[in-house]
Amino acid sequence: MNTEYVKQAMMPGYFINSEHSAIQHFARINRGDDGSSNSVASALYLAVRDQIIYDPYSIRPDPESFQASSVLLYGKGHCVGKAVLYAAALRASGIPARIGFADVRNHLTTPRLRMLMGTDMFYHHGYAEVWLNDRWVKATPAFNLSLCDKFGIRPLEFNGMDDSIFHAFDREGRQHMEYVKDHGTYFDLPFDEMMAVYRRYYPAIFEVGATTSNGSFEEEVIRPEL
Repeated sequence: MNTEYVKQAMMPGYFINSEHSAIQHFARINRGDDGSSNSVASALYLAVRDQIIYDPYSIRPDPESFQASSVLLYGKGHCVGKAVLYAAALRASGIPARIGFADVRNHLTTPRLRMLMGTDMFYHHGYAEVWLNDRWVKATPAFNLSLCDKFGIRPLEFNGMDDSIFHAFDREGRQHMEYVKDHGTYFDLPFDEMMAVYRRYYPAIFEVGATTSNGSFEEEVIRPEL
């Protein structure tokens, strides 16, 4: 891999704003004591996965809301926001990282989310890639542990060595996630490209009040009538 290319994956971006003081602090207190790149990447993965609540209704059409520092402050995010935050925490720790997109079919989404989306296809699902042991490794810190428990799906772990991607089946053997197409990786979030895809496929998501929930997505998992 070209050295300059890897260096570019360590530079702060507008969205992956790893130089932000809040990101620096988050990375410092969550990176663990081992110090090796693999253990740091694993520790930060768990911090983003479980401290930031997965919420597909957190998508807002303004660029600022997708900055890593904003996701951290809000405490919620969908797959893209959490991947951006993870990449920023990694860069703040001196580990190269970038963000990628893939289209995935979610066979176990909630009725309300399926209704709003009009499909079970998650276009431009976001994941992170980490440069470890001289190769890029995929990491997907999307679903927090408590959500996995409520949904009956196996949580994704990341050991810093092997790809961490969605499970094809849940704990009961039901089909869960199906990868359909990978769109590649970026040094920073291609916001306009992503929003164009979302507006094309999920117009109802951006209607006034469409993403306002009285509770939380986790409550919706338990109580589908919400």
